[in-house]
Amino acid sequence: QEQLVESGGGVVQAGGSLRLTCHASRSVFDSSTLAWFRQAPGKDREFVACSSWSASTVFYSDSVKGRFTISRDKSSLAAYLLMNNLKPEDTAIYYCAADPSLEVYTFAEEYDYWGQGTQVTVSS
Repeated sequence: QEQLVESGGGVVQAGGSLRLTCHASRSVFDSSTLAWFRQAPGKDREFVACSSWSASTVFYSDSVKGRFTISRDKSSLAAYLLMNNLKPEDTAIYYCAADPSLEVYTFAEEYDYWGQGTQVTVSS
């Protein structure tokens, strides 16, 4: 069972920043698209950002474009989500996901592996 482990969530004031980290096994990291999704209370899980295995292709949702940056570091087998200018509507549980195909998807059902999630709370 492949594992993804997120960390870095917390409580921050609006306008602040957080960096989320997702650690993956080597087999997952080297060949998978890595993505971040989030789920707010009472809402469906929504796509945030993704990076192809080579990091040559990245996508962002319109709601975070220009504020969030996804990256991945091969030496630490980690993917990161740097979140700047956070807004109260960014409050959610953030999940890291991996898709071992070579495609890049923004749909949650295409991802095979998921982390346990990390809570991000933005106060106004």
